[in-house]
Amino acid sequence: MQQSTIDEILNRPFSQELLARDLARLAYTALDGTPRSIPIGIHWNGREIVMCTATNAPKLASLRRNPAVALTIDTESHPPKILLLRGTAELDYVDGIPDEYLQWNGTYEMAPEQRIEWEKNVRSLYDGMVRIVVTPTWVKLIDFETTLPTAVEELLRRQAERQSA
Repeated sequence: MQQSTIDEILNRPFSQELLARDLARLAYTALDGTPRSIPIGIHWNGREIVMCTATNAPKLASLRRNPAVALTIDTESHPPKILLLRGTAELDYVDGIPDEYLQWNGTYEMAPEQRIEWEKNVRSLYDGMVRIVVTPTWVKLIDFETTLPTAVEELLRRQAERQSA
């Protein structure tokens, strides 16, 4: 998919709304060859999706072996808004707590004193973390208003062709 198409889709209002959310599902291939899909906190920095995890997380070995990933960010309401992304995970080991981890966790409603205590506990738990960085190489927005799942779009296209023939 061309970068201009990716940028156009990601800049749509529904995409921006979904990218502002703090939770997605990350799909990857586990070491045993079976698929995994896990919920994970995300931060969109305008160019990349950044996820943070513990340095001993099992998904890291899988991502080192096969960095191809897919992400789903969606809503719970009907009709759902769904943003599908694909890319390659880059692993960035960092000392301490990545800023993105603190930013996305900052969306939780906490009183200021709770936030201070939470951050203190996080900093005492992790000596370092891994940033999982994905630059989208393919995207699809399904909003059920202007875009539909690909299979439905194809059925509608075929139906229109039959009617015009």
